[in-house]
Amino acid sequence: MSKFAKRSEEKELMDDLNCSGEELNQTLRELKTINRWLGGNYVTTSGLEKIFKRYPQESYAVADIGCGGGDMIRVMHDWAKRQKKEVNFTGIDANRNIIDLAAVRLADLPKVAWRAQNVFDTGFSSEKVDISTCTLFTHHFTDGELVNLLQSLREKSRLGIVINDLHRHPLAYYSIKWLTGVFSKSKMVQNDAALSVLRSFSRSDWERIAKAAQLDHVEVSWHWAFRWRVIIIFK
Repeated sequence: MSKFAKRSEEKELMDDLNCSGEELNQTLRELKTINRWLGGNYVTTSGLEKIFKRYPQESYAVADIGCGGGDMIRVMHDWAKRQKKEVNFTGIDANRNIIDLAAVRLADLPKVAWRAQNVFDTGFSSEKVDISTCTLFTHHFTDGELVNLLQSLREKSRLGIVINDLHRHPLAYYSIKWLTGVFSKSKMVQNDAALSVLRSFSRSDWERIAKAAQLDHVEVSWHWAFRWRVIIIFK
């Protein structure tokens, strides 16, 4: 059977919630560069734009789930500022070391709160927001875990969810494997980048998972570079 036929459940090095130190710093720096090169950040902001247009408000509360080093929060903040939208962000990640790094890296942004919190902790969904975003985060979970996560985000989010994650495709896999093999100095990036593709999704995966989570009004669309944008609207 082809390695691309179904989602891999092999764990990434970054799944160790205690990872820290210079290896983590180097990994976050490289991931920021890779994502900028490949240009997939707009997939998240375009999803926000659709929800903003559908539900105009004076201000929005957005939680970035699995925020990592905070790169996507900066992207969303700068985009919202250009759009003249008032948005308060919360960055949530289960790794306290990553949250501490993100808070330092984005110390110049006044309207960002940080939470070291596991999405499966009791009480995660009790702090409500308008929109939850997940960028390159959902592939870290099995299908069953994802169903639980989506149901929890449904409780947490008043307006909707925007997901931006990878397309499990041979070209995406071999391209990122070559790119990180040549340019990366991080063992974590060299191991995790290609594995992330194998853990990611086909369109039918997303349709099956959304159905299992009993979610309606789900829009799945493909975008460069090998990204799926999943928008789930609740109102």
